[in-house]
Amino acid sequence: MDAVRAKLEHLIAARRDSYARISALIGRNSSYIQQFIRRGTPRKLDEQDRRILAHYFSVSEEELGGNEGPPLAPAPAGHPIAVPILSVGGSAGHGSLEGQEQSSASMCFDSRWLRALGVKPDRISIIHVQGESMAPTLCDGDEIMIDHDDGASRIRDGIYVLRLDDGLMVKRVVIGPLRGQLSVGSDNPAYPQWKDVDSNAIAMIGRVVWYGRRLHRCA
Repeated sequence: MDAVRAKLEHLIAARRDSYARISALIGRNSSYIQQFIRRGTPRKLDEQDRRILAHYFSVSEEELGGNEGPPLAPAPAGHPIAVPILSVGGSAGHGSLEGQEQSSASMCFDSRWLRALGVKPDRISIIHVQGESMAPTLCDGDEIMIDHDDGASRIRDGIYVLRLDDGLMVKRVVIGPLRGQLSVGSDNPAYPQWKDVDSNAIAMIGRVVWYGRRLHRCA
């Protein structure tokens, strides 16, 4: 079984995946694969988990501890990608102070859809919107996908997740007429707008490229 753990660890490293992301792929908690590889628990992979991982890494189930069989064909172009949901909220109000941004769950998206969206699967994550300052564009409880490659170096007009004074916020950013100046504001007119903000005072986490919402009205 040590050979199976070593093989799985090699496969994860070769694809530059993380233990948490692979755990999410098989619907397990974020530390499941790390515990399997590093601590030996569980003693062996569940049959369904092994089948999913063998298909994902395009190897035989035998290499992951299963019965002998031919290698599986590479996963098709439209295979599902697990995108981590971070255990933080992006305030669309007055800001929220959060702890470490760790994956608490995941959502699966078709790889072709993500490619058409123009994002890299290993450079995106999802958080929940908190507050009403971006209503009606974004509502309290919405899930938003963040492109972490689309940050300060590519900033342009749009909706961004940013960190300001240790608060994680979701705001609309508009490029000002002077170099290095931004306007940061809310779509809800009841909330304040900040003009001529020094871009160096803001840490851009990434651009919002997608949102999901339950069928409810914004308050």
